[in-house]
Amino acid sequence: MDKANWRAAQYMVISAVAFTMMNATVKYLDRFGAWELLFFRAGGTYMLCMGYLLLYKINIWGHQRKLLIARGLVGTIAMGLFFLAIKELPFGAVMTLRYLSPFFAAIMAVVFLKERLRWIQCLCFILAFSGALLLRGFNTQVEGIGLVYILIAAFLSGGVYVIIRKIGPKEHPVVIINYFMFLATCLSGLLAIQFWIMPEKWEWWLLASLGLSGFIAQLYMTKALQIGLTTKVVPFKYLEVVFAVVIGATFFREVYSFLSLVGILLIILGVLLNFWIVENKSS
Repeated sequence: MDKANWRAAQYMVISAVAFTMMNATVKYLDRFGAWELLFFRAGGTYMLCMGYLLLYKINIWGHQRKLLIARGLVGTIAMGLFFLAIKELPFGAVMTLRYLSPFFAAIMAVVFLKERLRWIQCLCFILAFSGALLLRGFNTQVEGIGLVYILIAAFLSGGVYVIIRKIGPKEHPVVIINYFMFLATCLSGLLAIQFWIMPEKWEWWLLASLGLSGFIAQLYMTKALQIGLTTKVVPFKYLEVVFAVVIGATFFREVYSFLSLVGILLIILGVLLNFWIVENKSS
């Protein structure tokens, strides 16, 4: 691996750590509602995004406002459901099931963007969904409303990918994130008012860290993709699942059976194989 790709890989690892810490904090702050947590996560990142856009004098409104608003609304619902799922399911399992979203995105791209789907990609889908069934079937904690939340969140996240692809490269990435964070802050704030819980002194620091860690994760993921080859960098993102399983077992006392771990590996393998197939096709 050359110097640029090695640095990009380091950036992606930093991003994976930041995302994992953010989501672990959401899991830890279980006395707060999901929408209140989303309010702090989105609000903190929104302030940092606005500071970035104003500092570099970038037009905050963008050019494709309907698509930007659609991305923000769909992303807000997806993240809210993801936070709800974190409260209901084992940490490692929910982080893994979220990665079914690329498959939903591929299916929606066929329908809405008229993209072609290769038969070998269908095999990857079957592999990943087999892993999801294995994870569900041999882990009694992966059931009920939490499973519904994460599957809908993964489906909507797939929709986000399609919307971003439709937006294309015309919009600055921070503008796209800024719309998302603004709408998420407003909507989650409205939904959280009725169930608002006043944080204790030390909890303010943890809640503030959600926005900061989310911004760091997004920033370093973007930097990694800008300087490194996608095929060599993106696989490091799936360290999130490894980190999540370790944190879940260590700090949240979660227990994973051998077959549950096999299910997690099948999902990761299916996603990575699909990714490499798509990248090789485009190159």
